[in-house]
Amino acid sequence: MDSPQTKKSGLNLPAGMNETSLKLDFSGSFRTISNLSSPSSRSSTCSDRFIPCRSSSRLHTFELIEKESPVKEGGNEAYNRLLKSELFGADFVSVSSPAGKGSPMSPSKNMLRFKTDHSPGPNSPYSPSILGHDNGFSSETSTPPKLPRKVPKTPHKVLDAPSLQDDFYLNLVDWSSQNVLAVGLGTCVYLWTASNSKVTKLCDLGPSDSVCSVQWTREGSYISIGTTLGQVQVWDGAQCKRVRTFGGHQTRAGVLAWNSRILSSGSRDRNILQHDLRVSSDFIGKLVGHKSEVCGLKWSHDDRELASGGNDNQLLVWNLHSQQPILKLTEHTAAVKAIAWSPHQSGLLASGGGTADRCIRFWNTANGHQLNSVDTGSQVCNLAWSKNVNELVSTHGYSQNQIMVWKYPSMAKVATLTGHSLRVLYLATSPDGQTIVTGAGDETLRFWNIFPSMKAPAPVKDTSLWSLGRTHIR
Repeated sequence: MDSPQTKKSGLNLPAGMNETSLKLDFSGSFRTISNLSSPSSRSSTCSDRFIPCRSSSRLHTFELIEKESPVKEGGNEAYNRLLKSELFGADFVSVSSPAGKGSPMSPSKNMLRFKTDHSPGPNSPYSPSILGHDNGFSSETSTPPKLPRKVPKTPHKVLDAPSLQDDFYLNLVDWSSQNVLAVGLGTCVYLWTASNSKVTKLCDLGPSDSVCSVQWTREGSYISIGTTLGQVQVWDGAQCKRVRTFGGHQTRAGVLAWNSRILSSGSRDRNILQHDLRVSSDFIGKLVGHKSEVCGLKWSHDDRELASGGNDNQLLVWNLHSQQPILKLTEHTAAVKAIAWSPHQSGLLASGGGTADRCIRFWNTANGHQLNSVDTGSQVCNLAWSKNVNELVSTHGYSQNQIMVWKYPSMAKVATLTGHSLRVLYLATSPDGQTIVTGAGDETLRFWNIFPSMKAPAPVKDTSLWSLGRTHIR
């Protein structure tokens, strides 16, 4: 007959240990210990093997929890899940053991540690509502949106330009491909070499005439000058020697444009004349279409089309084979001086209107359709595309006198620059495409680094600290 102690506990206890000193707490789950009271197990001792508790193992962090088995017929799974949620919280329900395999596990203090939050709030920049996980993007592989490029807010150089006219219809500044800046000041034209800041006086037209426009050839060797008397002169920039004088205009020639071989001039007499240095006559063609002064003129990069803007609010497009415009664009409501052809897309033309219009408009010259229109809030004086990136710069007059950099085609503002006290009437771009120079009736020329280089599209370095001193161009 078994002793009372053995019958009561069914365990072989070491000497000095009674049943009250041994307490086993299996709060996480029920486990049965079989055959402990059999005679064959009397010689065995209690094992110290550790049985881990699933509630503290954090297997859900690594997605190792097995999927729940199908609910048996007659089981009350909904009630069990609701009960677990009320007792241990909603997070515990997703990691609890499958039904029918044990009692609910007690929550661990480390349950929420190191867990990736896969359900960010609506204000998170990586929220599925913003990036959309349905499109294959996850919050763990997403990158923050690219920050806008930084553009220095101050000019890195300022030149005094006494007698620089405050006249919307003139074009007195141009930058050659050989890095020489030409500026018309009163009756004179001055050349400023950017590499060494050397200033050279090219010519003086005398007391009876004055400079209305300047334009370099694409090679940068020759410069054309339009005068108040209607002459168009061509000078050798290196030798400071006049090569040719063209007549034909009745009054001032306020705008000039070169293609590879032809020089076009626009005048207050409403005509556009085509000049050729290889021909002895004053002009080889006359384009008649504007009803007021011609103030904007630009050849396309492939030399096939010429765009002209006038004080009659018209933007006309011409080709080499017709004496009549192939396009008449009349959406502007003010004078069209600002004209620029895109170097990135064939047939894309930008134009800007004066004080009553204030809009930059984009055109497809293949079909004459207007692609976009943006109200800038100010008179548009000049436009220029960047050859390095798909952006453009505009200069403005009434009422804010600002310079604006735009990203195309979104027309998002990259930068707004201020500094001139009067209308920013003149604009030219450096040969490397990174710097622009602006001129105004405040008799200053300001140099701005606004575009990245073509090879390294990194943010432009702000060099405004070392050269804010003002120098003179004459």
